[in-house]
Parts: sequence; C-alpha cells; structure tokens
Amino acid sequence: MPANHSMKKGFTFKQFHVDDHGCGMPVSTDGVLLGAWASLPHPEATPGTNALLDIGCGSGLLALMAAQRIAAQYSQGSSPQILAVDIDPTAVTAARQNFILSPWHDRLQAEQQDIRSWATTQPAGAFHTILCNPPYFNSGEQANCQRRATARHTNTLSHQVLLSGLTHLLAADGCASLILPLTEGEALLAMLTDHQLYCRRLCQVRSTATKPVSRLLIELMHQPGHCEQTTLTIHQDGQYSPEFITLTRAFYLKL
Repeated sequence: MPANHSMKKGFTFKQFHVDDHGCGMPVSTDGVLLGAWASLPHPEATPGTNALLDIGCGSGLLALMAAQRIAAQYSQGSSPQILAVDIDPTAVTAARQNFILSPWHDRLQAEQQDIRSWATTQPAGAFHTILCNPPYFNSGEQANCQRRATARHTNTLSHQVLLSGLTHLLAADGCASLILPLTEGEALLAMLTDHQLYCRRLCQVRSTATKPVSRLLIELMHQPGHCEQTTLTIHQDGQYSPEFITLTRAFYLKL
C-alpha cells in the first residue's frame, strides 16, 4: 500500500493520520478504495444534522476520507456532519482520537453503537449517504482475536441485518456504498429485492488484469434504475494502474 509508515503508529495520508492500533480491522486498500469511490451528499440533499453515516467505522478511515472530500466541495459553514458508529469500544476510542487530530474535527463524531438495535431508534431516512466496509465472511476459520473476528465475520452483523438497517436509515434519494469480496458481494446483491434496494453502481475490482475479480464496490439506492457497471485494476506492469492512481491520488502520500 502506498501510504507512509511514519514513526507514528498507523498510516499517514496527505491530509490526515490514522492510528489503527488495537482495531479489529486495520487500514486496508479495500477501505481506501471504498472511501475514494463512494458518492457523497449533495449540498442540496443533506437532511438532518448527520448527512453521512459510517457503519462499522473501525479507526475512522472512511469518515476521514469523506470529510476530506466534502471539505473540497462545501463552504465551511454548510459542510454536513459525519457520524461514525462501531460496536467495538476500542475502535470508537481510536476513531475519536483520529477525528480530534484531523483538520475536520468539528464535523466528525464517533459513537459506540450496535447497528442491529441502534438503527431502529433512528428516524426513517435519517442519512443521505451511508458508507460501510462490512464484515466479509459468512463462514471459515475465525481470527483468535475477538476484535478482528468481529470486524471480519458476520456473527455480529449479517448482511441481511445490514440491508434491513440500510433500508430504514437511508433517505429516499440517498445512496449507500459498500465493498465486499466477489462471492459475498454477489450473495448480497441477490438479497436486494427483499429489502427494496437497488444496485445503481457496481465496480468489479481485480488486482491485475490477468487475475479474477476479487472485490465488488456496490452503490445502493431506494429507486430502481440503470446500474452503471465499471471495472478497476489496481496494478499494471508492476506498478499502480493509472485508474487506481487517479482514484486515490488525493489520499496516498506517494502518488
């Protein structure tokens, strides 16, 4: 990953630092891809005080990336608030510290919440934009570290429950963006009709042009419509591909 491993723990990006020490899911290329690819709230469509929600925020990477991107598009006074939630108190503590040390500390908030129960306490359509790098794996060997197992496996957040939460929390004209491995992503897409959600953007990600698709970037909305399908290759000729560089240049130090 082309992030800078400084003397500080974690990763230093161009405009912020993420200390992910003790978090179940550390900073990853998957997270950076999602944070750079996801759609953001439009200035004219930011209902409520928290226009953007990061579910399972971990160390706060997605929320910080969204804050950086939003800062480039909004005037200071109109910038929407960002709420990040995670079930793991250690992750929430890390996210709060990363938020405090960032240039956008005034618009970032982290809370310890179990999305399974918390979502039902929120007003319907409370968030225009939702980002989630969810637990990936429905089966297989789990990590010995409970925090890592919680972050990686669907024991505490099944994809059915996640979709139910998205259906309730997402504004009528909003969008939710996720990243999943191919198999799990295809399974989630097959569940959408049960939750009145539709895939409106889909990006197939492969590490090189000769490798099979390994990840799906997925954008969901309430309204049916055409699904824009694209592909993204991370590496080309032993280097990062031009399309990967274009997508992530605003964040990685060495691009």
